[in-house]
Amino acid sequence: MEQLLYNVEDRPPLATSFLLAAQHLLAALGGIIAVPLVVGGVLKLPTEQVVALVNAALMVSGVVTIIQCKGVGPIGIKLPCVMGTSFTFVAAAIAVGFEHGMAGVLGSSLVGSFVMIVGSFFMPQIRKLFPPVVTGTVVTMIGLSLIPVAIDWFAGGQVGSAHYADPANLGIALFVLILVIGLVQWGKGIISAAAIVIGMFVGYLVCLAFGLVDFSAVHQAQSFAVPQPLHFGLAFPISGIVGMSIAYLVTIVESTGNFLALGAATKTPMSGKKIARGVLCDGVGSALAAVMSTTPFSSFAQNIGVVSLTGVASRHVVTLTGMLLVLAGLFPILGAFIVTIPLPVLGGAGLMMFAMIIAAGIQMLGRVEHTKRNGLIIAVAIGCGVAVTMRPELLAKLPAFIKEVFASGITVGSLVALFLNLILPGRPTQVIDEHEGEFIEEIARETV
Repeated sequence: MEQLLYNVEDRPPLATSFLLAAQHLLAALGGIIAVPLVVGGVLKLPTEQVVALVNAALMVSGVVTIIQCKGVGPIGIKLPCVMGTSFTFVAAAIAVGFEHGMAGVLGSSLVGSFVMIVGSFFMPQIRKLFPPVVTGTVVTMIGLSLIPVAIDWFAGGQVGSAHYADPANLGIALFVLILVIGLVQWGKGIISAAAIVIGMFVGYLVCLAFGLVDFSAVHQAQSFAVPQPLHFGLAFPISGIVGMSIAYLVTIVESTGNFLALGAATKTPMSGKKIARGVLCDGVGSALAAVMSTTPFSSFAQNIGVVSLTGVASRHVVTLTGMLLVLAGLFPILGAFIVTIPLPVLGGAGLMMFAMIIAAGIQMLGRVEHTKRNGLIIAVAIGCGVAVTMRPELLAKLPAFIKEVFASGITVGSLVALFLNLILPGRPTQVIDEHEGEFIEEIARETV
């Protein structure tokens, strides 16, 4: 059995912690700022308002990450979990924003967050719906859903863009990927643990030498900015509240899957009570985000890949990542420098990170009893999830409500696995509560 380099409660030296925290920051930053940029761009907000959304997203991400890692009373899962703005809410936010502006988006988000807060108190019951066959399927689907993101980074942008899949982009991404593999496999100690950030740093220097780094974002960024509460005001349209509440229900399923994957990566048995603390932090963090003028939050699956790949499971390292995010929110120029990292550099490391989540899910499924029933659940759930991930156009002609619920391959795969596990005959009668967790414990011990 491969051991973690740093366990959940370990405290690496400060210099080492900073380096390890930086690679979590690099993995998360693009996703954190992407949602406010997309929402602000589609709603045609003035540049200063988009900047306000981004600054608030970074700062609140940092605060909520710290709470999730350290725990405050009953809030926070106390595992290395990076929190950030969630794409699950983009469709609802844009729909509400066109009619009611950002005030309607944030007011609806604030009210809707209580769905997640209340739902967290029922997580011990919800946890019983996730036996190993469902858990392994969900974790595998999380990794599969992230692979297209890594591929687009690898190719240098979105499909159809002018320089998509240019040989230079593919070469840089492949170079970073090979370098990360080499550092993980043959590096020792901190070299292996910091493989992602070292690989990205070397890839960045290569891009810099060839003039492939765009510093325009740095020139436009403010040196210092404090996010203002209620910058856009709050409005509470009924239609917006309903749409956001549906998105929060979807996020409960996705966050549960992320926490189960994180439990496997950190070798931590995940009880319903522990997941409840994480989901409660999601809800409270989203409420805080609405007050601080940015979009709702959830846990970041890509950072689970960092934990799986490096073996660094220290929650204190990711707490430091939260502090760096707060600084990035207060000093936007710091975040702007990180945004200058070319996409192929991210893609080389990202492909490895996200594939590690798939590997963790496969290892978990390898421990599941090989029966026709379990095979059906795994095959159909992953098939449906991948279908939506690879061809989102499948939902294009369906009602908006359906598209809202099933837009994510993770959600589709999770719901199909849950449904089939409940209706197919032969369901095990094993009892699981927050004090047991043995059905995941053995898997967690064996999974990186």
